[in-house]
Amino acid sequence: MKTLITIFFARLVKKRNKKWISNPIETQAKTFNKLLLNGIKTEFGRDHNFSNIKNYEDFKKKVPVRDYEGLKPYIEKVVNGEKNILWPGNPLYFAKTSGTTSGAKYIPITKESIKTHIRSARDALLNYFLKTKNYKPINGKHMFLQGSPKLEKKNGIYIGRLSGISAHYIPKLFLNNRKPSWNTNCIEDWEEKVDTIIKETVGEKMTIIAGIPSWVQMYFEKIVFNENKSIKEVFPELSLYVYGGVSYEPYKSTFDKLFGKKVDTLATFPASEGFFGYQDTFTDENTDLLLLLNNDIFYEFIKAEDFIKGEYERITLKDVQVNVNYLLIISTSAGLWGYNIGDTVKFTSIGHTE
Repeated sequence: MKTLITIFFARLVKKRNKKWISNPIETQAKTFNKLLLNGIKTEFGRDHNFSNIKNYEDFKKKVPVRDYEGLKPYIEKVVNGEKNILWPGNPLYFAKTSGTTSGAKYIPITKESIKTHIRSARDALLNYFLKTKNYKPINGKHMFLQGSPKLEKKNGIYIGRLSGISAHYIPKLFLNNRKPSWNTNCIEDWEEKVDTIIKETVGEKMTIIAGIPSWVQMYFEKIVFNENKSIKEVFPELSLYVYGGVSYEPYKSTFDKLFGKKVDTLATFPASEGFFGYQDTFTDENTDLLLLLNNDIFYEFIKAEDFIKGEYERITLKDVQVNVNYLLIISTSAGLWGYNIGDTVKFTSIGHTE
């Protein structure tokens, strides 16, 4: 029954996605207009004369590219509880991340943007099932190695790590088969948490394991050491590993040895600032990601080499070229505007075929 439900929803996702995949430029134009209409109602929108922005060229002139430090004066107002600063109202959450220059970063997540995070994580799995026809993992146990779902609260806004926030939104389809338990997930000490997760998962029919490669590697290596068995022997039904946040390539050979058998991998591109893509092709030769255009994110791109030189042009999706390293600039329904996330992307193809 669970397999049939999954197939049904996976086909719905495919049908819905086909609309924006077939019309990428139009979809981005609609997103641009939708974001501006909301931005007009904010302090940032007033400061940058959003009411007089008629097109993308106007937007580029009025909204400079900023990183976190550049947007920080506005974010600090939101953290202090002020409303209508970057997005109408207040955000639901702040995703707290470690900063490199000035301590922690607080990335707003609104009621609009949290939906896109959760939907994309769900769709990534459904898309995998439909594309590979590998439905076996659905009926096993699923382990998500993530941050604590315990959240702080400041000025009425919850604060936590993105993975901990996401733990509050596990789809019902996967909830009953989910590991670790809520109490275990809340353990703050990392070593203790991993040891407790091992106790909860060894002996279970684990079919999907998800998490940052470095975390999962530690989990696997502890199991191998404790059990004196390979992962293949401990989890014979394991058939899918889901990861994101970093490149898998440096970890691949280690994981292949740990797995001891063929295990599919599913790459995702989540960040506190937005969920940008997930793997859409599943062959040994091609593991490219699909850039998600239905997530209330307006994308801009700058050639990385030009940005370093300090002389650059901002372009939209319609002007990108293949095999060029682009800096990713985003404007989102979380109130990030012309925001440089510090990551680069390279298009391997333009256009999409089923």
